[in-house]
Amino acid sequence: MAEPFKVILTDLENPTFSVSGNYKLYKNDMNVKNCIGCFGCWLKTPGECLIKDDSQNFAQDLSKCTEFIIVSRCVYGDVSPFIKKMQDRSLPNLLPFFVIRKKEMHHKVRYSNKFLFSAIFYGDTSDEEKETAREIIYRNSLNTDSQVKEIQFFESEKDLEGLSL
Repeated sequence: MAEPFKVILTDLENPTFSVSGNYKLYKNDMNVKNCIGCFGCWLKTPGECLIKDDSQNFAQDLSKCTEFIIVSRCVYGDVSPFIKKMQDRSLPNLLPFFVIRKKEMHHKVRYSNKFLFSAIFYGDTSDEEKETAREIIYRNSLNTDSQVKEIQFFESEKDLEGLSL
């Protein structure tokens, strides 16, 4: 069995949480461009994004991780713009073909790697926003053929201090 490897994606520029074990941290101070929907990662360089920036290895790291953890401000029941931008940049991990997963059509995943998916949200969040966020994380896990491990909500960024991932 492979050594556990976490990919942590956060919109925090100076995270105060602690992480144990082998991990790669992607955070908000990185130079990351938007996905332009060129599908070059499917057609020209399969599995690799054509855009050269600080997220260059993100999709590859996701293809090898045992756990994917998002730490994000909850924005209208979804992740922050930076997190969404990075999620879009994981498109190389999907194929332009479809499969039926839980009675729904989804893109086939490029790699056989299965990972656990966790989301840690912070910020003043209503019950409705929490429910929307839970549904979106579940839908994201279905799209990536992963399994939700946990979804947590914290009142503020300060409440994340000392959190162990």
